[in-house]
Amino acid sequence: MSSLMVSVSGVRGIVGEGLTPEIAMNFAQAFGVYADGGKIVVGRDSRVTGALIYKAVTAGLLSVGCDIIEIGICPTPTAQLAVESFKAAGGIMITASHNPIMWNGLKLLGPDGLFLDAEQGEKVLALSRKQDLPFAAWDKIGVEVHYSHAVEEHLQAIVALDYLDIDKINQRRFKVVADCVCGAGAVMVPLLLRKFGCEMVALNAEPSGLFPHNPEPVPENLTELCDEVKRVDADLGLAVDPDSDRLALVSEKGEALGEERTLALAVKYILSRKSGPVAINASTSKATEDVALAAGSKVYRTKVGEINVAKKMREIDAVVGGEGNGGVILPDIHLGRDAPVGIALTLQHLAEFGGTLSELNASLPQYVITKDKVQLGDIDSEAALQKLREDYAHEELDFTDGVKILRENSWAHIRASNTEPIIRVIAEAPTGAEAEQFCSEIKTRF
Repeated sequence: MSSLMVSVSGVRGIVGEGLTPEIAMNFAQAFGVYADGGKIVVGRDSRVTGALIYKAVTAGLLSVGCDIIEIGICPTPTAQLAVESFKAAGGIMITASHNPIMWNGLKLLGPDGLFLDAEQGEKVLALSRKQDLPFAAWDKIGVEVHYSHAVEEHLQAIVALDYLDIDKINQRRFKVVADCVCGAGAVMVPLLLRKFGCEMVALNAEPSGLFPHNPEPVPENLTELCDEVKRVDADLGLAVDPDSDRLALVSEKGEALGEERTLALAVKYILSRKSGPVAINASTSKATEDVALAAGSKVYRTKVGEINVAKKMREIDAVVGGEGNGGVILPDIHLGRDAPVGIALTLQHLAEFGGTLSELNASLPQYVITKDKVQLGDIDSEAALQKLREDYAHEELDFTDGVKILRENSWAHIRASNTEPIIRVIAEAPTGAEAEQFCSEIKTRF
């Protein structure tokens, strides 16, 4: 894996190799110039390199005349909300999202709290390559202030949602095992569960950044959580990634449901309360689409990437949307993936449903999704995708993002990753065996 990944949405890399303080400072300077020296919100997840990268980012922003509102360790959606509430010129979230412990990065936010889109990101990238950025004079250097209430304001916004009946959730006294992976969710998820009257069994709830396992909340990384749910006889388990924008659920039986079910359940619940269009990405489970269509909603699919879904949601005035990696987007709060919002909707849904999480999950259309990858190495991703277009020209294809092969009850989506030097191969079918076979079929083409 390359130790530095640069894209329109920001930069991430292995600290000390691809991502150095100089690179972090350079991108911060470029972003500060792009933001016209305006006020910038800066948050970070709990990674052990967070303080180091924060200092580099601070130096970069101050040097081009930006004022900084530092909000400390917090989820990415908290930073997105803070950009909006402060009417800032933009924001930088220091995180490498679900990447392993040695990685860190910068996620760049526009003044609307959304990630930069391709056109905006290209402008920042162009600035980062310039040798003559306009540094501020000694008397025009920016000022840094700390703001400690961003997480609490995010919590208040969630609790105030019209969809939630706090008393009803409290009455259920849910026992919840929460794995915060020692990430930013540790500063928020326990507070949220307390507001909902849950008995919380905490796993990895110190925001130390010392991830106890691979931090991506996919089933193979949640064995400890599954075991603990069974051991303490909990109603459900929750897992978030290091910057707490993705949520995975574990049933009362100790079964990891898979991140796709998080969004499908959230969409089902919101559409039971409110009608309107839904936006999801090209890789999202057919279960979510089926749920929306059954509720009479129109479904729009976009390229993978939060900003693509968010922009489509704004365009169509969607009532709910997101990405199948556990990223629920509820525009009533903001147009960003938000694991704490996903938690709140899940608890409300369960409280109204009255049964168990496994029973609620069984009420969804049943598909199995398989996610695989091909390491790029010497492979040219564009050439590989073109070959797939030719090989499968006789089938129904969709080119919204990479290549998607559509069959009667199954599909396969193949695209180059935005965040890692890999080609993602995702397939979905009514059974795991069919999905895995479809994935294997695709991988033999590389």
